[in-house]
Amino acid sequence: MNDWDTAWRRSPAGEMCWLSDGGPVGVPVVPLLADHPCVALPMAYLPVIDSLLNRAAFCLTTAAGPGEPTLVATGRIRVRLDLDGSEFGADLVEQEVRKHPPTRLRAGSLMARRENWWWMSRAVVSLVEVERVHHVPARTRASDALLVREVDADVSVDVVTARDWSGGVGGAVELWPRDGRDLDGDGGAAFVFGHQASPDYERWERWSRTGSLRGQTLEIAEAEGAPDSRLAPFGLFERLRNHRQVERACKAGITAAERRLVR
Repeated sequence: MNDWDTAWRRSPAGEMCWLSDGGPVGVPVVPLLADHPCVALPMAYLPVIDSLLNRAAFCLTTAAGPGEPTLVATGRIRVRLDLDGSEFGADLVEQEVRKHPPTRLRAGSLMARRENWWWMSRAVVSLVEVERVHHVPARTRASDALLVREVDADVSVDVVTARDWSGGVGGAVELWPRDGRDLDGDGGAAFVFGHQASPDYERWERWSRTGSLRGQTLEIAEAEGAPDSRLAPFGLFERLRNHRQVERACKAGITAAERRLVR
């Protein structure tokens, strides 16, 4: 097993970033390892899954140690729909249970897996050919984020920060690369996102800004959420409401994917 595979397997959280037909995209993921580094997206992500092409960047959220950079691996991916959960249910679910409390709640036992069958249906995205591994600065504060864009006809990932992320649609935010270099934005599409978890890791939320990057300035066309260094755990009713929302979204994704198979 090479150093990248080992780092990915050990990491508790990561990101997958890519260039879709509609622009750059990024989502938080749980790092898993089978024959290749991979992630297993629930079918609630079907619109995101549909936007995947043949390349992506897998990013480690945390560094190996204090003061060390984090790694990004870019290369060719393979996407497989595992609607019956047979591939995910073999070994990948055990890996995810150890790292991801929502999966521990929904699939921590055979009984839970049968009851929450919709959580077992996945799209397994594997990084089958790593073409490049590079370092990026560690994200050490809530305002740090990933900048995803196209550079030299490939997906590019940088770590940036900002003094104020409160700007919304029609506004602008000046980005500061954590490695100190210029971004040299040419007006192309850019996607900036971060994610944070509650102390119990049951609540896991992404925030993002989408727009055009000119120089160091992101002109905001879409905005979702904001960084929050103290994300509160779910209360009882919030937990139940979230569970029902995720269940409905997963079942809708499964139904849509199954309809395609019978056409």
